[in-house]
Amino acid sequence: MRHRIAAGVLVEQDGCILLVRHHKPDAYDFWVAPGGGAEETEDLRDAARREVREECGLIVEPLEIAYIEELIMGDCRECKFWFTGRLIGGELDTSSATASEEQIIDAAFMSRAEFAGRTIYPPVLADEYWRDRESGFAHPRYLGVRDTTLTESPV
Repeated sequence: MRHRIAAGVLVEQDGCILLVRHHKPDAYDFWVAPGGGAEETEDLRDAARREVREECGLIVEPLEIAYIEELIMGDCRECKFWFTGRLIGGELDTSSATASEEQIIDAAFMSRAEFAGRTIYPPVLADEYWRDRESGFAHPRYLGVRDTTLTESPV
């Protein structure tokens, strides 16, 4: 089994969370906070910054680690660190080559109410995130292992 380390950012604006939509007809359709694998000796915060820029055109500042989760994706086990973050600048844009390669077709700041009827990752965003945010993310929380083999593309 291969192993991969990754980082993502949970960015809020006006009570809405930044998400990107991965869609491949007849295969998958889900929204996820932007993030992905660290490259070579890249710092996790730098990886998170780069991934957000590549996937949706925004510039963000990763802050504290909120969650750590492990993902099983076929023959790959990924350890992903989810940072809280703040928006610095840029404009939503999913036209990059990286976004196209990852089947990213849209990006948006979505309210909790807009999650209804959509598949959202990480799953903690549906409910627990909002309670954790109110308590100030006192410490990073381990979310456990999630097998994505049958439900998602590797992100």
